[in-house]
Amino acid sequence: MKRTHPVKVIAVTGGKGGVGKTNVSVNLSVALSEMGRRVVLMDADLGLANVDVLLGLRPKKNISNVLSGECSLLEVLVEAAENLWIVPASSGTQEMTALSVHEHAELIHAFNDISDQMDVLIVDTAAGISESVVSFVRAAQEVLVVVCDEPTSITDAYALIKLLNRDYQMTRFRVLANMVRAETEGRNMFSKLLTVTDRFLDVTLQYVGSIPYDESIRKAVQKQKAVMKAFPNCKSALAYRQLANKVDEWPVQNSPRGHLEFFVERLVNKG
Repeated sequence: MKRTHPVKVIAVTGGKGGVGKTNVSVNLSVALSEMGRRVVLMDADLGLANVDVLLGLRPKKNISNVLSGECSLLEVLVEAAENLWIVPASSGTQEMTALSVHEHAELIHAFNDISDQMDVLIVDTAAGISESVVSFVRAAQEVLVVVCDEPTSITDAYALIKLLNRDYQMTRFRVLANMVRAETEGRNMFSKLLTVTDRFLDVTLQYVGSIPYDESIRKAVQKQKAVMKAFPNCKSALAYRQLANKVDEWPVQNSPRGHLEFFVERLVNKG
């Protein structure tokens, strides 16, 4: 049976911690699910699970149980909202942060089993530029780089883009400014990043907008809810809906890329 459409696979990354990447992953997932898209959000911070904590979920199984062969990926999915399922990571498990290339490939391959049940897969990567982060980012079709207004955020985002461009010939990245005080601040951040990438790298960056600094996000985190659900009319929730509309319009890539193209057998529509 042919799929009518391939799955859109988006890696959310940032180079450093503290940029609000997991909040972006969670709320973008919620916003897309509210548009009727079937979304799976994978917590790819394999040793420090935080998506389930952010959403107040208490999963009985997680990704480590899939890798050990105890259960299928379908069995670890946790329904977080209508049209939204979470693939939880394990917490405080050191060996999960050092998976072999083969284990990463197995994990990625496991998604073939659930490909028919989703329209969008969002991968919330760990902080930094470890092999694990690189594996997941390389395997995605879209890379959303989250930056915030700290000097280290721009330099770390640049380091990640440089590594992916230099070592893996990746050339296309989308950039989201998070926790901005004004829209101009977001554009300024993007300009700083663009200045250095234009000078030293052969890459294309696209600015996808910004998420405003919003106290509601902190309050939502305390409630262990997505801000989209806790405060649906706050300014950040409105920004997430705008972001989701843009993401929904991104064309789905029909050609595989890299040796670990996510779920290439089933997710890429080969006609």
